[in-house]
Amino acid sequence: MAGRPRPQPHSPSASTRRRERWLVVLGVALHAVYMLSIFDIYFKSPIVHGMDPVPPRFSAAPAKRLVLLVADGLRADKFFEPDERGRYRAPFLRGVIEEKGRWGVSHARPPTESRPGHVSLIAGFYEDPSAVTKGWKANPVEFDSVFNQSRHTISFGSPDIVPIFCSSVPQSTWGTYPHEYEDFATDASFLDHWSFDQFQGLLNRSFDDIKLRQLLLQDKLVIFLHLLGCDTNGHAHRPYSSIYLNNVKVVDQIAESMYNLMESYFQDNQTAYVFTADHGMSDKGSHGDGHPSNTDTPLVAWGAGVRSPKFLTYTEKPDDGFRFVDDHKHDTPTPQDWALEGFERVDVNQADIAPLMATLVGLPCPMNSVGSLPTHYLKLSKADEVEAVLANTKQILNQFLRKSQLKQSSSLYFKPFKPLANYSSVLTQIEDLISEKDYETAMKHSEELRRMALAGLHYFQTYDWFMLMTTITLGYIGWMVNLILHVLQSYTSIPTILLKKAQLHPRNTSMKVYIGGCFLMGLSSIILLLEKSPLLYHAYVFMTIFLWTRIVQNFEFLKAVWREFSNMPFKYALNLLISSGVALFVLEFLVMSFFDRKIYTWCFLVLGILGSTYVAFFIQANPSLAIYIWLACWFLSVFTLMPAEIPENNNLVIISGALIVLIAVASRWSNSNSTTFWLYLTRANKRESQSSKLYFVQVILVAISSIMVWLSTSHRSQNRELHSLHQLINWSVAGVAMVLPLFSPPSVLSRLTSIFLGFAPPFLLLSIGYEAVFYSAFTMVLIGWIFVESANLYSLEESGSARRGSLVDSSVFGYEERHLQLSDLRIPLLFVILFNVAFFGTGNFASIASFEISSVYRFITVFSPFLMAGLLIFKLFIPFMLVICTFSAITKVVRIPRLGCYFLVILLSDVMTIHFFFLVRNTGSWMEIGNSISHFGIVSAQVVFVLLLFALTNIYTRDIVVSSRQLTARKVM
Repeated sequence: MAGRPRPQPHSPSASTRRRERWLVVLGVALHAVYMLSIFDIYFKSPIVHGMDPVPPRFSAAPAKRLVLLVADGLRADKFFEPDERGRYRAPFLRGVIEEKGRWGVSHARPPTESRPGHVSLIAGFYEDPSAVTKGWKANPVEFDSVFNQSRHTISFGSPDIVPIFCSSVPQSTWGTYPHEYEDFATDASFLDHWSFDQFQGLLNRSFDDIKLRQLLLQDKLVIFLHLLGCDTNGHAHRPYSSIYLNNVKVVDQIAESMYNLMESYFQDNQTAYVFTADHGMSDKGSHGDGHPSNTDTPLVAWGAGVRSPKFLTYTEKPDDGFRFVDDHKHDTPTPQDWALEGFERVDVNQADIAPLMATLVGLPCPMNSVGSLPTHYLKLSKADEVEAVLANTKQILNQFLRKSQLKQSSSLYFKPFKPLANYSSVLTQIEDLISEKDYETAMKHSEELRRMALAGLHYFQTYDWFMLMTTITLGYIGWMVNLILHVLQSYTSIPTILLKKAQLHPRNTSMKVYIGGCFLMGLSSIILLLEKSPLLYHAYVFMTIFLWTRIVQNFEFLKAVWREFSNMPFKYALNLLISSGVALFVLEFLVMSFFDRKIYTWCFLVLGILGSTYVAFFIQANPSLAIYIWLACWFLSVFTLMPAEIPENNNLVIISGALIVLIAVASRWSNSNSTTFWLYLTRANKRESQSSKLYFVQVILVAISSIMVWLSTSHRSQNRELHSLHQLINWSVAGVAMVLPLFSPPSVLSRLTSIFLGFAPPFLLLSIGYEAVFYSAFTMVLIGWIFVESANLYSLEESGSARRGSLVDSSVFGYEERHLQLSDLRIPLLFVILFNVAFFGTGNFASIASFEISSVYRFITVFSPFLMAGLLIFKLFIPFMLVICTFSAITKVVRIPRLGCYFLVILLSDVMTIHFFFLVRNTGSWMEIGNSISHFGIVSAQVVFVLLLFALTNIYTRDIVVSSRQLTARKVM
């Protein structure tokens, strides 16, 4: 990696090999521990226990009982808009909006899924991020809800939702239908009728059951009907289908029936009604993300304690700048086709509905709620309205105080949330204002205190973030510095140069440094124990201290390197800065590609131009090579424009078989070339006849695999079963093809061509579309890479062959490795690019979960999840293996240490790892959260993943032989 131009022979010592084994073990342990850190940083539960409920100080509750109707999967626009005949789909609830109650849009926060949506509605807080480690359908931590606070709750609906809230509530009566009822092949609106029928049956039984009658007549009663029909029909038939739109009418009819049933049964006008949805539904029949079709749901409230409609004299209202959790602006215009501009619309955040329901029946707000009471829905006196808001404020403030108390009890140096330092005096001031009947000022102060309490909750939720993120980031930086030190000390000429100049004076400071490191570890351990920190906090800190202790141990070497670097000519320092800048730019570019794979199209369009220009003008190689590089890169650039979910097109797979054979023929022809840089890639072959036979057999196997693709496709199209003989042939062809490269000639081009042909049959048999053509295009680029490296080496030796005689004059059956230079950084950098293209060329992270099962049809037709998954993963591995085989061959051609390059690859990957560490998300759809974890985890795991693939591909590449230029030149003569 030094800036010196003259490479020297290099042979790593046994001590270096031992040190490297320990370095690999350290790297694996470090990445495993640091990968767990995201769960301590981003995925901590916000729920705390130990608070007291705060009931509102009402003279009397606005309502005796509450009915909550949740139409699962009902989006706002389909509910409010008219149908094609101009009729509204929910005539009853529309009448409620115009005559009885209030309306608005409830804004959900991603992930817009059923469990988080119902938790938000009933418990008042958004998705618990720790659920990512517990499973999406279960509650990771027990929490309080409106149902817990009620005197009794009656609930009917889905087996996935109702038990979450009722199974642990003793004062509840509930029932669910079997899972088998959720049949996507039928109209699911009958599920909604089931829930209503169960409740109606319960009311009918109460006429004969005195205890049940008494239970129903008590106050603080909550009735919850979960209506799943819209969700199931939306998934199965899409939200613009007649079945879904008819289901909107069904839930309206159930709302009307429920209202009539309740009013006729109780006859006291003491029932409050809330109708809403947990999430919407996208046009594709899915939900989860933050699109308005998923976040915007209807909200209609009426009955006891709810205000009557407010008629507006104008339609435009000022925007107060407030944004909802789905990032919509406050008071966005109501669509004209809803024809509701004359009725005041009151939008809420979904979590605000929990305190609204609690207040309507005089219950304390759920203790974990972060919802703000929407007073525009409540018909209360000014005094009661202020008391309700104050109770809501105190409930949120109690959470803040509990979190503050817990953190203070375990912190040696506690940093309080300063804006709430005088909260008690503010509460006293509010109480005084209420006593003085200055309700307007009291309301203003209560709402401001509530906003501050919510900010305080966020402060303590992220209290440890700075310490943990700093520790982890310093750990990654320390690891990367250790890698750089190891490469400089073991694979460059710098130590030799420093010893010659007597700039490196070894001192026995290791013991002092390690004692200092142990002291720091002990001190940090005591601090963490006193702060009652989790065990993993100790591991993060220990790992970071250990890495930086190793760096300090090499302080003398670093000082000498800096001194040498300072004395270098300016052009060497400039080269180092430019190379580092280019590497960082490329790595940031690769980070962006994880979110938009089309970036690779631009990458290879530019690489085609730059590569061909470099070959033509700087190396001055044959113009045909420049044209080849340009065409290969541009050919590959097409594939990242293709859809990630590969459309089935077996004709492309069959055509690709012919293309593979053509490329192999071209490579075979190149193998006979005995001029210029080809001499590095070929050698005199004593087994020419055997080689020709092997090549012929491999081509035949590729042809057979193409024929088998055609046969299996024709069988499927005719709904005929695939014969066992066909499966046997496919397994045999794939297995034999992968073994044959081991018997190919050991020259670079012959072995790589054989590997390319060897993996082609299994890849073709596992392909369903354009990815088969990608295999050929990708191989062309890999072959082009090794051509360019060979041409570059030839050009360098032409200009200075006398100086390199000692390097290249070696046996045909072995070679001496030289020291790494700064310019060699291009090889691991190109490896990282191509390694990513191997995956993103035909897919992305979302496409992993949506593999077409027909990919494995030619090998297995009986459902076997483990074998099918194994085949699909193997298909993903094939392009990776081609990259590593080419990389290994290039390190032999250029005569640089492969393990040294491996450490540089890990160094470059960890620059991306740090970036992805800060991009992990704990909000958004489950796919967005999962993808952010996957990005970080997969890049972190490359320390193991790449090493395992190196070990696997070493079977094919270990006996590759590179001819020296001088030896092959003598053979030509």
